[in-house]
Amino acid sequence: MNPGVELIQAYFPELSEKQVEQFSRLGEIYSDWNSKINVISRKDMDQFYVRHVLHSLGISKVMAFQPGTKVLDIGTGGGFPGIPLAILFPDTHFHLVDSIGKKISVVKDVAKQLKLSNVEAQQTRAEQLVRKYDFVVSRAVTRMINFYPWVKNKIRKEDFNEYPNGILYLKGGDVDEELEELGKSYVVYHLEDYFKEDFFETKKVVYMPWEDKR
Repeated sequence: MNPGVELIQAYFPELSEKQVEQFSRLGEIYSDWNSKINVISRKDMDQFYVRHVLHSLGISKVMAFQPGTKVLDIGTGGGFPGIPLAILFPDTHFHLVDSIGKKISVVKDVAKQLKLSNVEAQQTRAEQLVRKYDFVVSRAVTRMINFYPWVKNKIRKEDFNEYPNGILYLKGGDVDEELEELGKSYVVYHLEDYFKEDFFETKKVVYMPWEDKR
């Protein structure tokens, strides 16, 4: 078996056969796409399952989405963190958006090849979206003070997950200074508490519950 998939299984032993197969195919599909367009940096492809798949799944260590949850992935690029999370949570709907069309083409193809019926991919800017979601996820597309206005008024009032609706943001390095400039409450989860690989020593999930739910 693919060593990368074995790594995912070690941290997520409850995966079904279908999910294991989907995670296994993920590496092949992205390698194929990467030979055509630069979806993921070449050096990162060697560490694809750690730096992209497992990193994306770090969000699930903070929040296990309940069936029926609606999640918006802003600036998804080639589909991270949305695609790995969609495999892990097949009963959660993921809306993956990016302003770059060729990246969304990749996301649509990945979702099609893996038969991910819970993934919707769209080329658009976050500010143009009108729907509301339970959670917004992203992988450090910009500073939080820039990101926060994009998602303003896009988070639903009604909570039914373990934690209140809000933002789950994958971030590296020192996050406190950046987050404090926004003046909102937040919790930082250190991924090195969940994953032992060196890559995760500085990686974090920032959870920001939604306060202004008008």
